Amino acid sequence: MARLEEIVAWCDALLTPEKYRDYCPNGLQVEGEKEVSLIISGVTASQALIDVAIDLSADALLVHHGFFWKNDDPRVVGMHRKRLRALLEHDVSLLAYHLPLDAHPQLGNNARLAAQFGWISEASLNAEGIGNVGRLERAMKADEFAALLTAKLGREPIWVAGGPEWIERIAWCTGAAQGYIEQAVSFGVDAYISGEISEPTTHVARECGLHYFAAGHHATERYGVQALAEQLENTFAVRHRFIDIFNPA
Repeated sequence: MARLEEIVAWCDALLTPEKYRDYCPNGLQVEGEKEVSLIISGVTASQALIDVAIDLSADALLVHHGFFWKNDDPRVVGMHRKRLRALLEHDVSLLAYHLPLDAHPQLGNNARLAAQFGWISEASLNAEGIGNVGRLERAMKADEFAALLTAKLGREPIWVAGGPEWIERIAWCTGAAQGYIEQAVSFGVDAYISGEISEPTTHVARECGLHYFAAGHHATERYGVQALAEQLENTFAVRHRFIDIFNPA
């Protein structure tokens, strides 16, 4: 068992959320039980994940996508009231780390996604340090690469085949990072991988001569929060369990 304030302070010191201009508050979003013995981690603080945390008698919920987004309705009504009420009534804390968890060089979403595939990072994709540029351990044909993404992530990516037959140099950024594709182009990569696709992404890939893979927002962002929670389990006297609430997006 560990004190909630110690866990929050440790996460804040590790992830340095003050360095990022984010779309939501990072860190402790809802305060619950002061002592923590079980942490449930997941991608998004949905009602389904909250219900599982309550059923398992968790003291804290650790997620990548929390509450209080920039353009949210600030009123506590409807779905938002139901979620908050469930957490507060059962004394479950909510910790959320968004961009700081994307960017962390060891535990972040991009670092941990690369670790799943053995991708070798050589540079940051942008000045904020979110996303990476690097290469594969070995060059592979584009269709082989697409099949590997499917096998590892459990979903078939949307593939815009605009690049060369063989892929070696790549750039990647998890989640809704399709807007970084032109930055990926500037590095001369063979392929760019993100979570989501937008209408213009297809044209950029085709016209700039690279492959684009939309591998899933949820699917690409399952690994950072697990790594962070596992580190908490190794650092404090707490238990951790990751819950994967299916999301096809």
